[in-house]
Amino acid sequence: MSTAADHWATSLRQWGIPAHILESAPQSPWIHPVENFRPTGDLFVDTPSRLRALEVLPEGGSVLDVGCGGGRAAFGLTPPAATIVGVDHQQVMLDLVVDEAHQRGVEALTVLGDWPDVAGQTPVCDVVVCHHVFYNVADLGPFAAALTDKARRRVVVEMPRQHPLASLSAAWLHFWDLVRPTSPTADDALAVLVEQGLDAHLEPFEIAAPATARPVTDLDVEHTRIRLCLPADRDTDVRTFLEAQPPAGRSLATVWWDV
Repeated sequence: MSTAADHWATSLRQWGIPAHILESAPQSPWIHPVENFRPTGDLFVDTPSRLRALEVLPEGGSVLDVGCGGGRAAFGLTPPAATIVGVDHQQVMLDLVVDEAHQRGVEALTVLGDWPDVAGQTPVCDVVVCHHVFYNVADLGPFAAALTDKARRRVVVEMPRQHPLASLSAAWLHFWDLVRPTSPTADDALAVLVEQGLDAHLEPFEIAAPATARPVTDLDVEHTRIRLCLPADRDTDVRTFLEAQPPAGRSLATVWWDV
């Protein structure tokens, strides 16, 4: 009988790019531009993710941010947190966390490596946050168990309701006549956690679309073209496609459990 964990892993594999497209790509589509992860803007918006962390976070407490990127999730909790621990597999992201912490007067520790491989090197913190990482994890049960082991009070996960690459599904159909999957979803992730024996809760929330679309930038075009495995001479086509898309909001979910 198929389990929730099996369904999650199988569904994630379906998001792989077909070999004939990947082999023709001028460069790897799996890019994570550092500028996209800098913690800018308002970090203190009261989303369910922030509120669920704040309600158990003591004054002067600590936050472990797994898959931290630039540390946006953790810095949104300072104060009351005074110490953050960032875990990421890219040193450039950890360097960004250290720089931001220095500017904000926050103590920061960093751990380089993949979770849960580096869990043994990581201290226990009051709250563990893990934002926009789950869809990169095929073996979700052990990953979540290691998050639980490092939390004194609560684990708070934020993720899109649907796979983050679903935002490019229309583009894949347009440029490659490729139909992308529709699963897994945040509900599927919750099912895996419950199957693991965690008393996990899911709270959906929306970020509204802007009233008007922001201009498409050269970086937007470049990053989209790379993710679509297209050559640079398709930039004009990519820009035309992006400019034709209406402003879009975001459907997100906060998944949390106490320890």
